[in-house]
Amino acid sequence: MQAEYKLTLPALGPEQAEPLAMNRLEEALDKLGFVPNMYSVMANSPGLLDTYIHGYDRFRALSGFSPAEQEVVLLAISRENGCTYCVAAHSFLADKMSGVPAAVTDAIRDGRPIPDARLAALHDFTRTMVVKRGLPDAADVGAFLAAGYSERQILEIVLAVAVKTISNYANHLFHTPVDRMFAGRAWSDAAPVAA
Repeated sequence: MQAEYKLTLPALGPEQAEPLAMNRLEEALDKLGFVPNMYSVMANSPGLLDTYIHGYDRFRALSGFSPAEQEVVLLAISRENGCTYCVAAHSFLADKMSGVPAAVTDAIRDGRPIPDARLAALHDFTRTMVVKRGLPDAADVGAFLAAGYSERQILEIVLAVAVKTISNYANHLFHTPVDRMFAGRAWSDAAPVAA
């Protein structure tokens, strides 16, 4: 999904960015071997980029979710928000780094039922938090807890929603092109939606 208005601010490399953003871009280059297009455009607002990376890193390190569960959460939010960039990126990470079964990733991308009951409960609750704007009902929470998750993990999903909202909305505004590394998992928000 892309905003009708496309921001005209340029993608920035470390050499053009203000010091805080420059540091984050250099860290990405050292860690990933490249600067993702999303980071380059977010660098126009050093506070935005820094807040995103800080929150993302905290979610990854402290959420109590496994890498596969983290990817399900991040994919669910990105798909619900229609972020073509983040769905492609997190699909790639799900496939190559997080150990998410392809059938689960593809089900999330396509809006189909997820063939793993626990991951389905995680996906459904995460999606509910986005759709209901953080106002789940008792049945929503009950199903999440019955799947073996905790109340604390509800708060971790709030963190993930906040972080992905930052990146999803920035990508909508910039029409951020998907990096070559993620292109094999390109996704369109016109993908079929489950009934």
